[in-house]
Amino acid sequence: MNWCPRGYGGERRDPEQVKREGWRQMGVLAVCASDHRLNWVEKEFIRQIGEKLYGGSPKVED
Repeated sequence: MNWCPRGYGGERRDPEQVKREGWRQMGVLAVCASDHRLNWVEKEFIRQIGEKLYGGSPKVED
């Protein structure tokens, strides 16, 4: 059976598309502090903002 209730079918949006639309429509920024597109200064800035707003980041064990 392939029937889905209205609003539950279709394709999922790409996470990057959701982030892009969130920024453009509502001014909400979702970014990973380790995003490879950011340089070290930008990553550090994001980390500092996150710590200021939400406290220390969890320690990641390698």
